[in-house]
Amino acid sequence: MKILVVDDSRMAIKMLLKTLKAHTGEEDEIFTGKNGLEAVSLYKEQSPSLVFLDLTMPEMDGFTALEEIKKINKNARVVIISADIQKGSMDRVRKEGAFDFVKKPITAEKMQDIFNKLQTS
Repeated sequence: MKILVVDDSRMAIKMLLKTLKAHTGEEDEIFTGKNGLEAVSLYKEQSPSLVFLDLTMPEMDGFTALEEIKKINKNARVVIISADIQKGSMDRVRKEGAFDFVKKPITAEKMQDIFNKLQTS
């Protein structure tokens, strides 16, 4: 499985990768980016099965990156991981087709929930 992780915080990426490790194996490929522009570019290049995307980033925010990724592949599985848990933000990303929305920091239990949802969808 190819997985794309995009966040402007190195610490957030490091924590997410640590949590993700329990659900990935040596055959899985993980790519990282630091803003929405990189997210869209890496999505085009790598066609990942799963994307973890922050909302608040420089150059292109996660809202716009989600829209662009969905234009590339309407079935893209994009999990938003953000500290922005305002109802308006959650409603907007769900409307845009986000697979899930998780409040930072992601825990092992939340990661397990995401992978459980992936198996049933």
